[in-house]
Amino acid sequence: MRNPGLRFQYVIVLASIVLAGMVFARGEFFPAFFVERPFVAGAWPSSGSSVLALHGIVDSARDADLRWPDFAAYKTELARFYEMNSYSLAWVQNGHVRPQALAVIELLKNSNAKGLEPEDYDGPQWQNRLAKLGNDGSEQDLASFDVALTVSAMRYIRAIHCGRVSPKEFNFQLDMEGSPLPLAEFIQTHVLNSSDPVAEIQRLEPPFLGYKKLLALLPEYEEYARKDDGEKLQTTAKTIVPGRPYASLARLGRFLQLIGDIPASTQLDPNQKIYEGALVEGVKHYQSRHGENPTGKLDARTINELNTPAPIRIRQIKLTLERWRWLPHSFGAPPVVVNLPEYRLRAMNTDGTVAFYKNVIIGKAYGHKSPIFEKEIQYVVFRPYWDVTPSIQRNEIVPHIQKDPNYIAKHNFEVVTPQGEVVTDNQVTPEILEGIKSLHLMVRQKPGDTNSLGLVKIIFPNPENVYLHGTDAPELFSADVRDFSHGCIRVQKPADLVAWVLRNNPGWDLERVQATMNGDKDNLQVNLASRIPVLIVYGTATVNEENQIRFFDDIYGYDAELEKALAADYQ
Repeated sequence: MRNPGLRFQYVIVLASIVLAGMVFARGEFFPAFFVERPFVAGAWPSSGSSVLALHGIVDSARDADLRWPDFAAYKTELARFYEMNSYSLAWVQNGHVRPQALAVIELLKNSNAKGLEPEDYDGPQWQNRLAKLGNDGSEQDLASFDVALTVSAMRYIRAIHCGRVSPKEFNFQLDMEGSPLPLAEFIQTHVLNSSDPVAEIQRLEPPFLGYKKLLALLPEYEEYARKDDGEKLQTTAKTIVPGRPYASLARLGRFLQLIGDIPASTQLDPNQKIYEGALVEGVKHYQSRHGENPTGKLDARTINELNTPAPIRIRQIKLTLERWRWLPHSFGAPPVVVNLPEYRLRAMNTDGTVAFYKNVIIGKAYGHKSPIFEKEIQYVVFRPYWDVTPSIQRNEIVPHIQKDPNYIAKHNFEVVTPQGEVVTDNQVTPEILEGIKSLHLMVRQKPGDTNSLGLVKIIFPNPENVYLHGTDAPELFSADVRDFSHGCIRVQKPADLVAWVLRNNPGWDLERVQATMNGDKDNLQVNLASRIPVLIVYGTATVNEENQIRFFDDIYGYDAELEKALAADYQ
């Protein structure tokens, strides 16, 4: 039953609309009915019927008006929120929608600006809901509106703070949910009672420069998508090199100029037949920006990348923004960050800028993906042994020995007991081979220049036994696709990184690091004076140190998996 007192308020307000017309709020016209007058908490408690309506919706964990009506994951927080407000309407008070509600509604409607989907937060529905309340909405309408806004606000706040889905769904060892945001308390204190709820909510976003830069470039790519004609470059069996004819030069020039790899001021000849000049320089710029060797050649891979539709690039940006939100928002010390699809490691400064970066080699080619996690660097080992893992020992070392009993000696390996006692570093007998097969004996590689780990490794204990290390094959860093490891991460010119990691250990400068790497003390462990966070992450869109956006292949298929998870019902 409708509340007679509330109906009387509607009559008064509707009369005021005739006199006052419309007012402008947050960039859109709203009926004057929806603009908040000064509010005193608790001055206008809800009627008994609205309390029952609120209880009914909250207790059922379902609001049929929502796009995603089931909100069981938020039921506890929602109940606590309405208990704080004595189960009275929180967003509608004294017959008026509060300005804080209008501010939140604008955020939900424009959530695409954060790489989210407005439909997930009922963005297109809020205008009609406001209009419905203005037409003498019932107590049930008011309760449904109030709960819908609370649920949508909770979903949005959690999404921009720690992600739309959990990294645990993908077995990633990242734990933003370890200390979950108290949504009920936050909305009560920082939204309902704030003069600037938008600013309060925005403070929950990741503070990282990489996140902010990528977010800032999202509108640019959305603009590219609107402007691009979508024409495809012609694919060819042979690589197009500078000085050769190519049928799609006009399209190539338009596209490179649109995305900024050729300056807008450059005059291009739409009838050009030979691939040369500004077009070659534009392709080189594009290749360099994507972490590839800037050859200027139009090979199959480059043409395929250039033909990738803008909506797919936008999706890569949004998926990477989602993964940024999975990371802890603060660290005890500047971290080391490895982005796997980019094949790049960055050492960070305290202010969030990049101290330096290094190319890396990651796992995939041998069937072992490098894991995604956050750990802490605890120590460095100079001139390490390489303790071959059981899987590599069985699947790779044993077949080599079966073909050549001298394989161990030729590759600087030795066979040891579980206690580390050397059994042989020479020819392997059938008896020793059986011990290697059964894992009663282990294989390790001796320290030195030919060791697969190079001359140093950086340890952050983890279940996968993955670490950062050097390599005995530095020529592999020249490849565009660098997935040659068994899961560990090889670092190009690792001495710089080691000196940075040991910067808080007195006396460990770059010169000493290099001398120790090339010295005569093997397997020398140096513990860090203070631990350093290390993050291994996965982002197929980044903004580099020159503020240029770069896109990378979905090497592990994780983008496809995340996109599928985001398309599922909202939890």
